[in-house]
Amino acid sequence: MQVKAITPRGYCKGVVRAIEIAKNAQNEQQPIYILGMIVHNQYIVDALKERGIQTIDIPGQTRLELLNQIQHGTVIVTAHGASEQVFEKAKNKGLNVIDASCLDVIKTHDLIKEKLNERYDILYIGKKGHPEAEGAISIDEKRVHLITSKNDIQMMDPNKHYVMTNQTTMSLYDVYDLCEYAKTILPHVTIEKETCTATKIRQEAIKNMEEDIDIVFIVGDPHSNNTQKLASIASEKKEVHMIESLDDLNINWLKGKKKAAVSSGASTPTYLTNQVIEFLHQFNENDPQTFFKQPIDLTKILD
Repeated sequence: MQVKAITPRGYCKGVVRAIEIAKNAQNEQQPIYILGMIVHNQYIVDALKERGIQTIDIPGQTRLELLNQIQHGTVIVTAHGASEQVFEKAKNKGLNVIDASCLDVIKTHDLIKEKLNERYDILYIGKKGHPEAEGAISIDEKRVHLITSKNDIQMMDPNKHYVMTNQTTMSLYDVYDLCEYAKTILPHVTIEKETCTATKIRQEAIKNMEEDIDIVFIVGDPHSNNTQKLASIASEKKEVHMIESLDDLNINWLKGKKKAAVSSGASTPTYLTNQVIEFLHQFNENDPQTFFKQPIDLTKILD
């Protein structure tokens, strides 16, 4: 089968940094916990668990609430960042705190604080319940407003002065549409787009893929917002399947297909994406021997 491995794909610098910080934390004060998923990929969570690093993640609970589960030892703040209240609470509990926040997320937090001090309210485009959005909103829950749709913008006071920014992993096309809409109904809005470069160029690569591709595979965790956005953009033109690993690839999807494209979210291990690419390269729908899938080796996830 012909395969187009779309580039760039996979790990961004923020994910690489977070994983390295977690791996290097093994010599820190025990036990070691991660406050939520270090990045949105279950395979990485499982691989870190094999190294004795436990993830504390309870659906519906905020980072501040998750801290109640940790009484001593070391806590790692994930790549998605966290509010100052989280850091303060962790230190007050006597925990050893390691910050693995993505530098782009920190940059957005700094922008929000700066503009709040300049007496602006903040319109933050993000996904409700996402930890990155949670951290940004909690900077000032009264003056940082979560924007998920045009309806949220319509609820804002047109007489106020706003700065509009966004979660770094949002679709750049969705962010553009919401920013343009805000400018039509809010006369005092300033736009400060914060879509990270890694997210932007990965989305553009998907948007500009070749026309002769029959099927697209986006490798990534279903919790990963940037993975979901890649799949959404690809689905505008192609048949798309979002899979966590080769295990999820259904052979029936490949019948009658000649050319496949593969990309992956910014938190997807390179090893998992390469497994999919290698399998597709050797696949021949007329040869059942090419249907065999190599098992996943958890020890290679963090390489």
